[in-house]
Amino acid sequence: MTRQKVAIVGGGIMGSTVAYYLTTHPNWQDFEVTMFDDGMGQATKAAAGIISPWMSKRRNQRWYRLARMGADLIHQLAVETKMDASMYQQNGTIITRDTAAKIDQLLQLARQREVDAPLMGTLTKLSADEINQLIPMVENQLPGLLVSGGAMIDGGRFAHHLRSIAEQHYFSSKKQKVTLTKIKNKIKINQETFNKVMICTGAWMKDTIAPLGFDLKVRPQKGQLIKIKLNQPVNKNYMPVLMPEGERDFIPINNHEIIIGATHENDMGFDLNPSDEAFNDLLASAKRLMPNITKDNIELIRVGTRAYTDDFAPYFGALPGLDNVLIGGGLGSSGLTTGPMIAKLLAESVITGSQKNWSEYTKPIDNYLN
Repeated sequence: MTRQKVAIVGGGIMGSTVAYYLTTHPNWQDFEVTMFDDGMGQATKAAAGIISPWMSKRRNQRWYRLARMGADLIHQLAVETKMDASMYQQNGTIITRDTAAKIDQLLQLARQREVDAPLMGTLTKLSADEINQLIPMVENQLPGLLVSGGAMIDGGRFAHHLRSIAEQHYFSSKKQKVTLTKIKNKIKINQETFNKVMICTGAWMKDTIAPLGFDLKVRPQKGQLIKIKLNQPVNKNYMPVLMPEGERDFIPINNHEIIIGATHENDMGFDLNPSDEAFNDLLASAKRLMPNITKDNIELIRVGTRAYTDDFAPYFGALPGLDNVLIGGGLGSSGLTTGPMIAKLLAESVITGSQKNWSEYTKPIDNYLN
């Protein structure tokens, strides 16, 4: 039996999800999957995020459809692959606003969307005191809305879990930089030739596809977050994520650790060094809701590089004239929500050859190429 050789370039949230779907498909024996990732600067490794797209006011309906279905898909993946709470926790999200009227506006938006988003769960208006009871480590002063279906996700653990499942089949990974070369109807990566190539290298994709003759319109954005360890554990192990108005997100991991972040820093190139400015920004946000916190409570700082497009929307598709090369990226700060859904669509295209309904989720790939 001749297996189709498939390469995945990039081992983040997208590449790992593609690998999972190819290697667990009923016809997984048809594919020999190789992943290339040099391990540098990957946004997923640094990311801990919130899966709660339903309250977004973005007008891009393609993005919202992708994010809504992505939230459903991530929950499904968590259940079917038996992820533990360190990877995915559906403990709800709380969004605060400075007036009761703004909370009512949020609730009205949620009511409009819950018909198509059953994962959203129940919606509950909360007082400031009720929020503080649910998240005892904070001293919040604002009312909020609890969306019970919201969740937190650790990008690095999530991706590693999916790759570990892929490794049970015809899957291998190589920690190396790649150079792509077109040879007739196939693509050569370093010294190997592949039938299909999927490129998921985030902010680095511009350089990845340049040897194939394409100029991708994508730019890097630096993101930093901090993990805080409390002096004393609180009396709850599982708490909702808090999205406080005017502050960074607060993501409780357990009863004594919480993540604050992340920043959105433009014009920083591919600098992966922690900065004092971001450190102070994140610590100040933490202190406004946890006044007793000091810099001594900061356990670590993570730094990653996101990819953004001019219209702040993700893209995916086949490179023009190269149907065997699929790309996907431009995920921005919603990558942990939208990335797995794009990955599933790309994997299905490899398996079935279909690109059905892609226009419902993204503009044509030409929009993102010079």
